[in-house]
Amino acid sequence: MIAFVSGRVAAAGPDGAVIDVHGVGLSVQCTPATLAGLRVGDEAHVPTSLVVREDSLTLFGFADDDERTVFELLQTASGIGPRLALAMLAVHTPDALRRAVAAEDVAALTKVPGIGKKGAQRIVLELRDRLGGPAGDGAGEVRATARAEAWREQVQMGLINLGWSAKDAGAAVDAVAADLDGGEAPPVAVLLKSALKKLSR
Repeated sequence: MIAFVSGRVAAAGPDGAVIDVHGVGLSVQCTPATLAGLRVGDEAHVPTSLVVREDSLTLFGFADDDERTVFELLQTASGIGPRLALAMLAVHTPDALRRAVAAEDVAALTKVPGIGKKGAQRIVLELRDRLGGPAGDGAGEVRATARAEAWREQVQMGLINLGWSAKDAGAAVDAVAADLDGGEAPPVAVLLKSALKKLSR
């Protein structure tokens, strides 16, 4: 995965920017808030998430690592693809999404174009235990837990990018976590192989 890009901002439009990385122009799709921090001609460091499809490779860019993490977590919910996840971050900050999900605030979630009441209820149900609380509400504990569990999101997104459904990927990650039994997690590449073995059974 391309974790970030650093280089000169060569161009910026309504929904993305082009970052010149050593002479190669990388097109990065971003939220309006992220784009607001990019100026043509300036140097930029943009955390990214690469979404792989059969017919495309799309690079999404974010204001910071937290925004990228939430973007990837959102896609683990049924029916949430990268475009809708980006739309959610265009309407709400990561912490606003955490608050909405934790408080089961369906009205806030339906402000996002493309999300109806049933979709918002499904998002709350599937993500309330994954997104954690907003910064300032036990932020230190949330971040420590997020670091300890970071491999889960990385492996799940890896499986989804390889074509597995979010449900199957989540089940495989849970099975691998059960095998660890609270022990220290090995490298993500090892965990991904373990998850693939679970799925191939």
